[in-house]
Amino acid sequence: MTLQGSIHGSYPYTRLRRLRRSEWSRNLYAESRLSANDLIWAIILKDGDHVEEPVEHLPGVFRLSPDKAVLAARRASNLGINALALFPFTETNLRTPNGDEALNPDNLMCRTAKAIKDAVPDIGLICDVALDPYTDHGHDGLVENGLIVNDPTVEILCRQAVLQALAGFDVVAPSDMMDGRIGAIRCALEAEGLVDTQIMSYAVKYASCFYGPYRGAIGSEGVLTGDKKTYQMNPANAAEGLREVALDIAEGADSVMVKPGMPYLDMVSRVKEQFSVPTFAFQVSGEYAMISAAAATGALNREQVILESLMCFRRAGADGVITYFGVEAAELLNG
Repeated sequence: MTLQGSIHGSYPYTRLRRLRRSEWSRNLYAESRLSANDLIWAIILKDGDHVEEPVEHLPGVFRLSPDKAVLAARRASNLGINALALFPFTETNLRTPNGDEALNPDNLMCRTAKAIKDAVPDIGLICDVALDPYTDHGHDGLVENGLIVNDPTVEILCRQAVLQALAGFDVVAPSDMMDGRIGAIRCALEAEGLVDTQIMSYAVKYASCFYGPYRGAIGSEGVLTGDKKTYQMNPANAAEGLREVALDIAEGADSVMVKPGMPYLDMVSRVKEQFSVPTFAFQVSGEYAMISAAAATGALNREQVILESLMCFRRAGADGVITYFGVEAAELLNG
């Protein structure tokens, strides 16, 4: 029997179980590796002091005030996690049609970034560039006559990205899916001398129902009017995602992301194989919620499924994973 062209083997002389017989052998021949270096911990912020507020549907996830986020950053750094992805819970009274709070240099995200960088300067900080946490309609862009308008939104996103970079974020991650925003943000950063600020583009972001718990976590639940299908991608499409990646790389993205994660592992694999650029995936809130719920009933072993799910991202080609399991997974990996 011939396998893969020049590779020959037949039973009983070839027994693939030989390599699986012992743990040392399984470890030695493993094709993919998972460590804390591959994890980006997703953290939800909330204004105040000493706040550690449980998030509904996400057991083990808390909204953290800036002082608590600093402690979380220290914990993550001690476990070998290199970067945090921060997301803000925004009170209703701060939400406006144009998302004005996004451009407040003293907003929750900016204050927290400065506090973390003062305390844990070597940890990387990643922030979303989008307006949905700040708008009273829940959309990622400006709305005019019922339509999400592209170019006026991009102008605001450029200002938001510069503000976040000046506050201490190392990576700005546009998640809005407006056309042309990567090139415009890169130009805006260059104009301000922020030449070392990375852009991690949410290049392949689907209009997915897996984001539900996150919207509650940041205060957008019940706020969103309509849906996001006119700017986020159709889950039926793959080739379109590859075009998005190609455009974003050409416009200056340093890395790209696929979101959600596990339902779209095929896209992670195709992006990495076709473009060979730093490729990340987001294990989103819905994925976290499903794993947690199944584990709570005893249907799944929580620790085992956390590590298996993350390893699957690595096997598919992801260089790193944004996950709410960040610290929990790092503790498991560190023994």
